[in-house]
Amino acid sequence: MFDLPQLRQAAELIRRSVPPTPQYAWPLLAERLGCEVWVKHENHTPAGAFKVRGGLLYVHELIKREPHLLGLITATRGNHGISLAMAARTAGLSLQVLVPEGNSAEKNAAMRACGAKVIEYGRDFDTARQRAAALAETNGWHFVPSLHPDLIRGVATYALELLEAVPDVRRVYVPIGLGSGICGMIRTRDLLGLDTEIIGVVSSAADAYAQSFEQGRIVTTETADTFADGMACRMPAPEALEIIRNGAARIVRVDDTEVRQAIVAYHEDTHNLAEGAGAAALAAAMQEREHNRGERIGMVLSGANIDCEVLAGILAEPHQAAGQSV
Repeated sequence: MFDLPQLRQAAELIRRSVPPTPQYAWPLLAERLGCEVWVKHENHTPAGAFKVRGGLLYVHELIKREPHLLGLITATRGNHGISLAMAARTAGLSLQVLVPEGNSAEKNAAMRACGAKVIEYGRDFDTARQRAAALAETNGWHFVPSLHPDLIRGVATYALELLEAVPDVRRVYVPIGLGSGICGMIRTRDLLGLDTEIIGVVSSAADAYAQSFEQGRIVTTETADTFADGMACRMPAPEALEIIRNGAARIVRVDDTEVRQAIVAYHEDTHNLAEGAGAAALAAAMQEREHNRGERIGMVLSGANIDCEVLAGILAEPHQAAGQSV
């Protein structure tokens, strides 16, 4: 893993394209949760999600290692692909992205707008990932994984910004997809010598990481059927699981109803957009409201790339007013 000088070096590189995102303590969220709430706004990056940090660093380091690339290929549910599409376009590289059938239309459009060729394949992310790896081997393209040390170091720069700005935060809630975001948070916490608790968050309909964390071994699930597509993972990465088991306090499961309520809460209390995975950390904190009472907590709003029709449907659902535990 990287050390602190290497993390600061990554932050300097990424800052050339992505300015540091803000972290705010929101009064209405504090009323809702009964504690001081700091939100790290990764929804404010040019890609609308924290993943752009990892993509920029990964492509930068890859070109140094392999200057004569034929092209890139990857698989994603959206934000990883948007990140790589932006980085590949800047570097003048071609990129093909495989997404599951029925993937978010707006995320697909964003990847295409950045120059990526988007191909729908398979029933879920893991099926698309296997196909992308096979195509890479057949055609001599470089397959970009969803988890890699450079991706972790890149996204860890958001953790560096948050933890240096709010060093005495008691615990931080972080959503888990394949694991780069929480691994970066854990490593950064350790490098800064802090005792902040890090809480992972998964969908109850895609809880492979939670089961693996609890059982101490890789557990895969047959399905990952959640609208929070950034957490729709059936197969944990062993290297990420090791970091999470050694560094996270626990993993909280949230269901789609709780995530929808958190999307509404973000809209009401902060007027920020959050996609499903982006709102998951708040959903977990809402679930653990009594546990956090009177504390100073942090959470990552990791993405804002939610389709308009989905958002409209969620906001139209009956819900309680701000300041109440919804």
